[in-house]
Amino acid sequence: MALKFLIVDDSQTMRRIVVNSLKNLGYEDFVEASDGKDALLKLSADETINFVITDWNMPVLSGLELIKAIRSDAKMGNTPVLMVTTRGVKDDIIEALKAKVNNYVVKPFTPAILREKIDQILAAAGGGN
Repeated sequence: MALKFLIVDDSQTMRRIVVNSLKNLGYEDFVEASDGKDALLKLSADETINFVITDWNMPVLSGLELIKAIRSDAKMGNTPVLMVTTRGVKDDIIEALKAKVNNYVVKPFTPAILREKIDQILAAAGGGN
């Protein structure tokens, strides 16, 4: 299955870093959003998006709120979500897991770490190699 990623981060630089990391891993299909609200609009408009990589700290709608909105939606509730954030304390990670994030990467990260987390999510979803 070809993956189409939605990259959600209020920092254009960070979105570019994620996109470049994904390109290095061989992925080619991306949509970008600058906050959770923008992401939800793009998710509902484009049913081919099948993987979300989101920041936590964003204006308008945070990454955590975005995950909760995705999980509560019948159509996109099973979409894999990887959170990429500077928030690495245990309580934050637990809160993200309670919101049913599939995996969690603390910034800064390497493409190898990103690949490992994506592969773990896909394997858990039965879409692994």
